[in-house]
Amino acid sequence: MLHVLLHMARHDGPMKSETIGTMLGTNPVVVRRTLAGLRDAGYVRSEKGHGGGWVIACDLERVSLLDVYRAVGGPRLFAIGNEHSNPDCAVEQLVNTAVEDVLRDAEALLVKRLGAVSLAELSRGLDARCAGVSRRRLPGVD
Repeated sequence: MLHVLLHMARHDGPMKSETIGTMLGTNPVVVRRTLAGLRDAGYVRSEKGHGGGWVIACDLERVSLLDVYRAVGGPRLFAIGNEHSNPDCAVEQLVNTAVEDVLRDAEALLVKRLGAVSLAELSRGLDARCAGVSRRRLPGVD
């Protein structure tokens, strides 16, 4: 969805679910379902009718990667971790003890880093990257 949000931020006017779906190689229904979480968080809004679609509804400076992750209901951060399906199992207890602190520390670091990057920073990075590509393509410009 970060990809979509950056495209929306550069697009003049609303983007249709069909257009976004084609861009992502997925069904427009999946797009609408995913964007609903961003809409509920106030990051995008949908406009109905002819010429309608999805538009950015927030200040990109105020939205972090963590905000987007939470709004779209991101998956569990780690596929391994504490299981509690059989608390009397010695193997389960041993595994939980072995990974608990490591996973907690890793998750805290990931959350901190995601929270430190705004959509605006990504947008500025894209601007810089695109400007560099444009300059390299122009004859006589280094």
